Amino acid sequence: MLEALVCPQTQGPLRFDAERQELVSRAAGLAYPIRGGIPVMLADEARAID
Repeated sequence: MLEALVCPQTQGPLRFDAERQELVSRAAGLAYPIRGGIPVMLADEARAID
């Protein structure tokens, strides 16, 4: 299913971080959380990454 998801800001690919349970968009510099097995694809809920 990860292949079907894209970053809502850049429309670019996402990388799954199993340790943190996040979907990471390097292009946007954001990590979207996965809660209860459901990705939360809202920029307001995302964590900024370096």
